[in-house]
Amino acid sequence: MTTASSSFFSHCFSHLWYTKPIKHPISLLPCHLSTPFQCSNKRELPVAAVASVPYIPASVDYLETEFGGHGVAFEGLGDSYVVKMGLENGSLASLMLPSGLITSYKAPMWHGGTLELLHTTVTEEQSGALIQGGVSLALDCESDGGISWSPSSWILQDVRGNAEELIQVEMISSDPESIAEVKYIVTLQPDVLSLEIVISNSKSLPLQLTGSVISHLTVSNPDATYAIGLEGSNFFSRAPFFSNFCLIPPGFGQKNEVDSSQLWGLPEIKRFLSGWNAKNQNDANQLERMKEEDMEGEEEDNYKKLSSEMSRIYTSAPRNFTVIDRGRRNSVVVRRDGFKELYMFSPGCNHEYYSKYTYICVGQSAVLEPIILGPEDVWKGEQHLHNPNL
Repeated sequence: MTTASSSFFSHCFSHLWYTKPIKHPISLLPCHLSTPFQCSNKRELPVAAVASVPYIPASVDYLETEFGGHGVAFEGLGDSYVVKMGLENGSLASLMLPSGLITSYKAPMWHGGTLELLHTTVTEEQSGALIQGGVSLALDCESDGGISWSPSSWILQDVRGNAEELIQVEMISSDPESIAEVKYIVTLQPDVLSLEIVISNSKSLPLQLTGSVISHLTVSNPDATYAIGLEGSNFFSRAPFFSNFCLIPPGFGQKNEVDSSQLWGLPEIKRFLSGWNAKNQNDANQLERMKEEDMEGEEEDNYKKLSSEMSRIYTSAPRNFTVIDRGRRNSVVVRRDGFKELYMFSPGCNHEYYSKYTYICVGQSAVLEPIILGPEDVWKGEQHLHNPNL
C-alpha cells in the first residue's frame, strides 16, 4: 500500500482555452453566490427524469465541447472525471465528479509562486485508489416522518464565468423520495475559493439538516500552525467526525481515551438526534446533558498553537478566523455563513513534516444543533477560503 500527497492533483493548465468569456461583467467579492449570472447562452446537462434511475455522466469529450474553455478543462479519472479551473492570476482548483470532492486549491503567493492549500492523499489499495482529504460535504437530510437521505452523487448543471474574473461550477443532487433538492456551487476567484450549499425542502413537513463541510488544510506541521481569532469561543471536546473522505491517523486520541469506535459519522449523529421533533422532551434533555458533560469552557488563547491532538466543536466562534503556518509562511482566512458551529481537528505533531498527517481540518457544522427547514423553506450555507498572501 502506497500513499501519494496532494501533488497527485497538480494542474497542467497550459492547454486551457481562454477564448469564450461570458458577455456580461461580473463583480468580485463581496457577492451573493446564489445569484445567477445574466448569461443568455446558459448551458445545462440533462438531468435524469426519474431520480431513482442511475445517471450516466456525459463523456469528457462532450463536457469539453459544452463547457470547456474560458479557464475550464475536464479530465477522465476511472469512473469519475475532474473539473479543472484556472484563473489568469495563477489561482487553480480541481473538483471531482460525481463525488463533489474538491481535491486541490493552489493560490498565488507573495513570493510570486503558487502554493497548495488543501491536503489530499491517494492511497493505492488492492481494490483501487483511495482518495481522502480535500474539501467534502457530509450532510444528512431527514424528514419529520423519519425518511433520511444524504447527498453524495452530484450532476453537473452549469459552468459560468471566465479566466479573468471568476469561474463558478454548479451541481445538483436530488433524492429518490423527493425529500429535498441540494445545489452545490463552487466558485474560484483570484483570492478566494468559495462553496455554497442551497437546500430546498419540497415537503409539507419540517426537514432536519445535520453534518458538516469538512476541509483539510495542508500545513508543514501542526507544531508550526496557529489559529487566530478564537479567543472567548465556547467549545465541546468530541471524537473526530468521520466520513468517506476524512483523514484520521491510526490510534488518534488514545492518550485522551478516545478510540476509533467513537468516531462521529452521519449515522451516529442521526441515532443521537433521533426523535428530534420538539415534542420529544426526553431527547432534548439528553442533548442538553451531553452538552454540559462535554463542555470545556472558553478558548483562552487568541493565538492558539495546534500542536496537540484536538477535536472540538466551537459553538460561538466568530464567522472569520485565520490559520497561520509559520513553516510555509502562509495563512488562510476561513469564513462561514449559515452554519452556527465550527469543527476543528488537529492530528497532533507526532508525524513527519509534509507527510500524510500534516494537516488541519476545519468544518462548518450543524452537529450539536441541527438546522431545521420549515415546509417549502430554502436554507443556504457558505464557506470561503480566502488567500491573503497576494
